[in-house]
Amino acid sequence: MNRRNFLKQSNKLAIGAIVTGLNAKAIITSPELMVPSDSIITSIKEVHKDVFLPSLYRSPLASVRKKLKLVQRHVGYGNFNILSFDDMLFIGRNYSKIGKFSKLELEFIESIFYYDPSVHGFYGDRITLSITEKIYKKALYKVPHSGHYVYRGKTLDAYNHMKKDIGDSIILTSGVRSVVKQLKLFVDKLYSVKANLSLASRSIAPPAFTYHSIGDFDIGKKGFGYANFTSRFALTDEFFRMKKLTYIDMRYTVNNKDGVRYEPWHIKTV
Repeated sequence: MNRRNFLKQSNKLAIGAIVTGLNAKAIITSPELMVPSDSIITSIKEVHKDVFLPSLYRSPLASVRKKLKLVQRHVGYGNFNILSFDDMLFIGRNYSKIGKFSKLELEFIESIFYYDPSVHGFYGDRITLSITEKIYKKALYKVPHSGHYVYRGKTLDAYNHMKKDIGDSIILTSGVRSVVKQLKLFVDKLYSVKANLSLASRSIAPPAFTYHSIGDFDIGKKGFGYANFTSRFALTDEFFRMKKLTYIDMRYTVNNKDGVRYEPWHIKTV
């Protein structure tokens, strides 16, 4: 299907924003904005209940997660970081071990991309407007031995300056992410928290809302492993030295306005 016409041809999608204890559903005003009604938002805030993925999308959540894993294995970790949505669909169609994405799977993917996550407490800015937006390789620099890319220019300069000022003990743990890459991260998290959209968005931004698509990157300490993605990173010498740098900033501070957990490793460059 021509992706430019997908939204026009498909029915209006509803993320369903089912709220525990309320049995309420979001009212979708347009497939582009997917904004829930004010009354639903008010009710959610009053009872402070988490929002879950509608039961309609529980099955495609699992199947899309499996296909994304297969696509990543097919193209390789580094290439998957910048893979476009159209290329993902092409790979699925042409490799039998992966399989074509079904209509329901596409509806689920598009609903996750186009809905308004403020309904469950995520207030970050929408960074990517179209699900088919591409990241062009010519604009990127692949950081050796990392599998990750950063944008040339301001982002690459900041990363190189950090390496010089802090030392070789820091590593790039995540760079540029395409819609597909962020989709996989969000789907994996959503699956791990049993379809709880509220919990998932506190640690992984929904696919259209990541600053990794335009310049932000993550820094870690060599040999620190998964702890680089926990608050323990803020106790490292690398972090203390990083705080003294004037040319970078932290995107997600404690009690940030976006409703995201504290991320001392996430570097703001844009």
